[in-house]
Formats: sequence, structure tokens, C-alpha cells
Amino acid sequence: MQRRTSGQAKRLATSPNAERCRKKFLRFFPGGFRDETYISWEREYKLETHARWEEALNREEFRRLLHHREFAEIAARAVRIEQKSRHSMLFSFEKMALRDAVKSREGARSFSDGLFKFLHGGASLEERFDKWVDVVAALPRKQTRVLTWPLVTVFGFIAQPHLHIFLKPKVTRAAANAYGFDFEYKSRPSWATYANLLQFAEIIRRDVSDLRPRDMIDIQSFIWVQGSEEYD
Repeated sequence: MQRRTSGQAKRLATSPNAERCRKKFLRFFPGGFRDETYISWEREYKLETHARWEEALNREEFRRLLHHREFAEIAARAVRIEQKSRHSMLFSFEKMALRDAVKSREGARSFSDGLFKFLHGGASLEERFDKWVDVVAALPRKQTRVLTWPLVTVFGFIAQPHLHIFLKPKVTRAAANAYGFDFEYKSRPSWATYANLLQFAEIIRRDVSDLRPRDMIDIQSFIWVQGSEEYD
């Protein structure tokens, strides 16, 4: 009997829908999550964005800026990090809404304090997420709405891709449908929907464990391939 080496993961039985999604991903990226094209198209720029966050707004630097009440600087760095991404994760109207929301000192203070507590607070993830949604919902608004799923989830994904995932509603819903996952989506951000998405991510991680996904960047990219028109 041949033994598996430490680098070989056992394939788990999956549903026909999950198998079709896996085959679609491997059709574009035969090398899986280590495929050179995958890294170039999907992973590299997200990892670079995370690295910029670690340089500019890691926990210690974030805490230092808060201590000195540098709220405008925190907000400016956060916005700049996302905008410098090779492929921006936010729509133009969301970028505009965010810039408008943090122009005032009060908006910047609320954003900065709320984001730090979301990323580094001591409460449960559910409580931190719900409070972060409340913070985003209360940010000053000029024309376009600030409370969208991409705005609520983008900074967690950039800052902590080992824990948080990014939600693009149309793509994620299409991917869940293709996978045969009953995604309990609601347009207003809430913990119930986000927790359901984390459950979906965990199922994908289990089903493709032999491809050795490293973090939520890989899982979100897998979802993107299933639901995005770029990969039709």
C-alpha cells in the first residue's frame, strides 16, 4: 500500500456541483493555487495590498496613530492602500462615498476607531462585525451610500486575509449558486450573511484542501472564478 507524503492531501468526496467548480478553476489554473498564472492574475496584487497595509497600518502603527488622534491620517492611509491596488476591489461610487465620509474630523475619527476595534478588539467576531456595520452605516453621507458589502468587508480582507473574506454580492451569489450552496444573502450588511459566507468559505477550503489554499485570498479568488464574467 502506497503511503501519502506530507505534501499530498487526501481528496474528500464532494458534490457534483463542487466538482464542476473545481474543474472550472483548474481549467484556467492547472497548477491550482500555485499556478503561475493564478498568482499573477489573482493572488499577487491582493498579497501586495496586504503587504502595504502591514507596512502602513499594522496593529502597532494603527494604535500609535489613534493614541495621537491622527484620525485623518489613518483614514487617508486606509483609502490610499485600497486605491493603489492593481485591481481596485471597490466600485468608483463606493470610493467616492468613502472619501466623502472621512473628510470631516468626526467621520475620520469614527471610521478609524471603529476599524481598529473591528480588526483588533477583544469582543467576539460577531460583536465586532455588527459594531463595524453600525459604524459604517453612521458615517457622513453626501450623495451615494456608504453602507455596501464591499466597503464593509474590504478592509478586513486586506488587513487580515487569514480571517476575513471580501464580499462582492453579484459574483458571490453566482458562485454560491454554481456550487450548490444556499447562500443566505441580504443586501444590508449583517453578521448573519457574513457568517454564512464564512461557512461557504470553509466548505470550499475543505473541498479543495488537496490544492492547499493558504488563506482567504485563495478562497475568495476561487469564488471569483466561479461567479465573475471574466471567467465565463
